[in-house]
Amino acid sequence: MPPSMPTMSLARYIEHTLLKPEATPAQIAKLCAEARDHHFASVCVNPANVAQAAQLLQGTPVAVCTVIGFPLGASLPEVKAYETLQALNQGAAEIDMVINIGALKAGRLEQVRQDITAVVQTCKARPAPALVKVIIEACLLTDDEKVRASLIAQSAGADFVKTSTGFSTGGATVADVALIRRAVGPAMGIKAAGGVRTCADAEAMIAAGATRIGTSSGVKLVQGLDRPGEAAGHKY
Repeated sequence: MPPSMPTMSLARYIEHTLLKPEATPAQIAKLCAEARDHHFASVCVNPANVAQAAQLLQGTPVAVCTVIGFPLGASLPEVKAYETLQALNQGAAEIDMVINIGALKAGRLEQVRQDITAVVQTCKARPAPALVKVIIEACLLTDDEKVRASLIAQSAGADFVKTSTGFSTGGATVADVALIRRAVGPAMGIKAAGGVRTCADAEAMIAAGATRIGTSSGVKLVQGLDRPGEAAGHKY
């Protein structure tokens, strides 16, 4: 990858994110307008905000993503599947689900697989199947557990492995993205999320194998505002 990416190239990686519990309808509207104006891949919002986002982005290429079992992953599989169905009915086209982290760490791998499968099956049963991204919360896992979780997500039919919720003890790291890429191979998507705030952060994640970047700093990134001397809209 070149040392600096064109603005439009980076924009297509970005999932413009607002998951704060205090997010207001006005803030969601601003998020959607920014995503539309900058040609981001998607917005990522909480389930209660999906209907508004879907209405605002109707007819645009920007997808609506939401989070399931968020941020702890400790909901029952049936609850995650129901939450997914309701989000899809509200207009979500991409689902980021949190795994049962405790089950993974306890070695209950079939339980983890069933948890993911419940969401995958719900998404893939749609006439236009929704993407599934599996959040493994890498900061809480050993490297072996990260690999194990990634391979389970892949075998369960998920489209992406996502590093982090952004609400735990750490976010995405280049090392974790590279580790996941080695585990799942070249075809599966990887979403780096949590703590990606600069152009250098984003470019390093992409170089390591990320195919999406979840960030609340998307506008700053595509405008190159963290690179001294660079103007908005130019290559940075």
